[in-house]
Amino acid sequence: MRAFIVRPFGVKNDIDFDAVERELIAPALREAGFTGGTTIDILRAGNIRIDMFQRLLTADLVVADLSIHNANVFYELGIRHALRDKRTFLLRSDTDRFPFDLQTDRYFTYDRANPAASLPLLVAALRQTKNSEEQDSPVFRSLPSLEAQDRSHFLAVPPDFREEVERAAADRQLGDLELLGVEARGFEWESEGLRLVGRAQYSLKAFEGARATWEAVRQLDLSDLEANTLLGTIYQRLGDLVRSDQALKRVLSRRGLDSNDRAEAHSLLGRNAKALWTNDWEQASSLPERQRLALQSAYLDESLEGYEGAFDEDLNHFYSGLNALAMLTVQTELAKSLPEVWAERFEEDDESERELSARKKRAEKLSAAVELSLKAAAERLKREQTTDIWAQISEADLCFLTSRKPSRVTNAYQRALAGAPALVVAAIRGQLGLYQELGLLQEKVAAALAVLAPAPAGGDSASPPAPAGPTRVLLFTGHMIDTPDRAQPRFPPDQEEVARQKIMETVLREQELAGGVAYGLSGGASGGDIIFHEVCEKLDIPTRLFLALPREQYVRESVQSAGPQWVERFQRLQRSLPTRVLGESKELPRWLQEKPDYNIWQRNNLWMLHNALAAGGDNVTLIALWDGKTGDGLGGTRDMVQSADERGAKTIILDTNTIFGT
Repeated sequence: MRAFIVRPFGVKNDIDFDAVERELIAPALREAGFTGGTTIDILRAGNIRIDMFQRLLTADLVVADLSIHNANVFYELGIRHALRDKRTFLLRSDTDRFPFDLQTDRYFTYDRANPAASLPLLVAALRQTKNSEEQDSPVFRSLPSLEAQDRSHFLAVPPDFREEVERAAADRQLGDLELLGVEARGFEWESEGLRLVGRAQYSLKAFEGARATWEAVRQLDLSDLEANTLLGTIYQRLGDLVRSDQALKRVLSRRGLDSNDRAEAHSLLGRNAKALWTNDWEQASSLPERQRLALQSAYLDESLEGYEGAFDEDLNHFYSGLNALAMLTVQTELAKSLPEVWAERFEEDDESERELSARKKRAEKLSAAVELSLKAAAERLKREQTTDIWAQISEADLCFLTSRKPSRVTNAYQRALAGAPALVVAAIRGQLGLYQELGLLQEKVAAALAVLAPAPAGGDSASPPAPAGPTRVLLFTGHMIDTPDRAQPRFPPDQEEVARQKIMETVLREQELAGGVAYGLSGGASGGDIIFHEVCEKLDIPTRLFLALPREQYVRESVQSAGPQWVERFQRLQRSLPTRVLGESKELPRWLQEKPDYNIWQRNNLWMLHNALAAGGDNVTLIALWDGKTGDGLGGTRDMVQSADERGAKTIILDTNTIFGT
């Protein structure tokens, strides 16, 4: 989260406001998880007033020091209160009387003679403010219908960051997307950068990575519309229907939500209820039992209500209307087949017949409304000179539900499926399979299935493939071979075989674990990296070579100092292994250069780590040939070990102090 500090500067009224920020406000913000500062921190050319307005609008938190009557501070505070409804934190030294209009507000008070003494209390107060969703702006509290500005309209994502996201998405590099999401944190445009990454992950169906990204967006605003809507689907795909429902209900709790967004949220709630309904009956062994459980399930009505509620919100949302009609058709067909089960929910027998008749009429009206909605959609598409495969499929689905002629159903799906991708075919087959499992509309099901290409023997091509092999990924990091002029030995050249044996033993133990090893991943530096690749090659474990820099520059930086034989070994690996290169030079991308205490080697570590995690998930093992010390600079082995620990990866340390006797 980003913070902006509004305060006087220099020494005024015997208060050193620069010292107050240095000793109290800045350290408290860091400890509470905020980045940012004042406009003085901005070094690039520009207009300080524009920068100030930008931060007052877009900052997640504004801290205002009102210790003295400073016109600039009160002016900026007024702007913040008018633009944002929450997370404006007021503090003061008990010196001047403050204006009447602000006397009813809560203040944090610090000792001007010893501001650092208040640090623990300020950290706690900032954390509470960070987690609070209460309005603290007197403007918004006084005008309850006032809406806060959507700051996303004012946050420009750097074009080169956007391009990196686009390249990673086009190449389906899920680890790169995760890295970019992490690197966007702390910038003013963090939320919009995360949105770019999250949308790419969502479109690639990388739901675990998308979950983490959209949860980070939602941390900035718990009621964020896009984050909660997408998390509604992401949680559902990950099997967490409770969190999915919670996210969607957050959407519906927003004020001023337009009809399409409300329809989408209701529809997704209907889909979740449909999944729970399917769970209630799909494991039953016999058709009569499946039908009974399906009709009795409370989730059938809940799903129907969700889809109908969505269609009521927006009659252009034909998808929800069609699904409501499908659930209503299932219910009436099951009720006709099992009248005694249907009658269980009513006190009188004739009441059950009346209700069934009412639902059939309801289905007729609903089908007419869906037909009109689909026709309107077709007209819009025609005007816009575009096509929508799902609109065409929906027309065939409506024909399936309403037509009495199986041959017409066949014709409808033949026209709709011309050139349709496997994903669409899989979706249709899944819905038809539901009717098939329940023994409903069998003639029309057979007519529709006859149009579809046969499902592949291993399952539908659009379905996620079952794991065909091991999923464990080994990530290696370790010291380079010592150069002759190294004062403190770390990896003496005469210890190469000792290191090889220890790496071999470790890799073998990992290979013996359940599931085995999918592949290894490492850089190509002289020393541990190259030895790791050679060990894996001997054990028939494929590896991938990740280079921080282009080959020639990488050799100069990380291989050449160990001697020509190491260069030859590197070149052999590079010719035979899948190789990826992080950057064109040691200089970070322009959008990343303002990130403090960060360099290409740290980025390289995180790049490799996130690619390992994206592939292996919980099954990543970091093997570190390491002396346990800080090393020669940022981005070394210690940095990799620390990053892996923070992300919960399994870490095995090969202590060079012990194995080399250094």
